[in-house]
Amino acid sequence: MTMPFPGGIDANANATLVFSLVAAVIYAFTLGMPPRLARSATKTLAVAMLAVLSFMQGGPWLLVAALALSAVGDAFLSRDGEKAFLGGLASFLAAHILYVPLFLHSGGGMGLLGTESWRGAIALAMASFAIVMLAALWRRVGPTLRLPIGVYVAAILAMGISALTTSSSLVIGGAILFMASDGLLATEQFLLAAISPRIWMRYAVWTLYYAAQLVITLGFLLS
Repeated sequence: MTMPFPGGIDANANATLVFSLVAAVIYAFTLGMPPRLARSATKTLAVAMLAVLSFMQGGPWLLVAALALSAVGDAFLSRDGEKAFLGGLASFLAAHILYVPLFLHSGGGMGLLGTESWRGAIALAMASFAIVMLAALWRRVGPTLRLPIGVYVAAILAMGISALTTSSSLVIGGAILFMASDGLLATEQFLLAAISPRIWMRYAVWTLYYAAQLVITLGFLLS
């Protein structure tokens, strides 16, 4: 079996990556079940192991910290209730804020968005997506959630645009997947609240989200 890091399946880096992938798959099979401690632990471990992998491989500390904060956010979002949701929102907000300088530091500068048309086009699509989502959510959420959600949308847009300054297709693809996952999550949580739960959306949110974190991690560790 071909592994991304030297040493085969027995190497610590590859074993940690496999551990993360297995946790992600196991959590996917529990999506339709009520919140339980074991379910929360599995969800948290999937991305926490990516943080461990990044640390083991000497990845940028901003990457390690962003992944660790994302794992904390996963722990919050694995539970029900507004307090858990706000905890998850705060954790992922902090993670996105860390991703921005990480991407900008490793990228070629914001000028690339003007000199390479495809980057500018994707940035425009990201901005349009963020504006549409914010406008839709603004009408559906309560006053106490409007400011936190507005700040979060701005942060994830900044994360996405900063990723476009990098030369890594994995990082850019990961940022796009992350935005798509958050958009689906917001749709399922708020815009379809009056409709019966759609389990396929939860699978899609998790798949897009985990894939985003995975490819961003590999984009840095394999470069």
